[in-house]
Amino acid sequence: MAVADIDHATVTERLDRVDDPELDESIVELDYVRDLTIDGSDVTVELVLPTAWCSPAFAWMMATGAREEVEDLPGIENCDVRLADHMHEREINRGVNEGLAFAEAFPDAEDGIEEVRRTLDEKARMGRQYRAVEALTAAGVDPEQTVSLRRADVSLGEEQALVSLAEGSLVVTVPIEPMAEYLRKAKAVGLVTDPADRLFATPAGDPISPAEFETVQRRARLAKTNANGQGSVCAALNEARNGTAERAE
Repeated sequence: MAVADIDHATVTERLDRVDDPELDESIVELDYVRDLTIDGSDVTVELVLPTAWCSPAFAWMMATGAREEVEDLPGIENCDVRLADHMHEREINRGVNEGLAFAEAFPDAEDGIEEVRRTLDEKARMGRQYRAVEALTAAGVDPEQTVSLRRADVSLGEEQALVSLAEGSLVVTVPIEPMAEYLRKAKAVGLVTDPADRLFATPAGDPISPAEFETVQRRARLAKTNANGQGSVCAALNEARNGTAERAE
């Protein structure tokens, strides 16, 4: 892709891949991107979060994610990410744009960024697992069949996901969105990377027995509910602060 092909839509598509790690939603959908400037091979992205005191670790993950996604575009040499109106904007902007480690920018932080990221990724995976399992249940797949599924049993079409049961003798269809979103996160956290891998797991990453199904699903539902509740709070704060439209449920 040549520099001439880099436009706002192309860059925005890349930014859409970056999630608020607590809410598991795109920073574009959440209206965190205040401004976007393209000057040849250089891009400047300005981010504004719902409050000035949003976790510096969360802000760091979003800012570094935005920079990495945009700089991965062919033809882009530099992406300068500017976090605005945040109590730690100076440390975050310097650290992210100079390629420092989080611990260098925040030497007094109690938890390392990777530990925080793993915890949030697992919560996000469980929330997505809940939606995927609910879609399977609505299609008539029982708990024993659900917990025995492997990656090879699911294929993604353009509009539906095909799920193979009973060693391929039965195929059911489910909406593609919850299954595709779950698979993306499960792959990203290293849980489902091989065709033989179990599709779903406990919060600890272990296989789910049929007897554990309801307990695990309740925990997954709680993860989803907590994220939705926090998302509603952040949406209200974002609306009050930045005048953005209320986020759709």
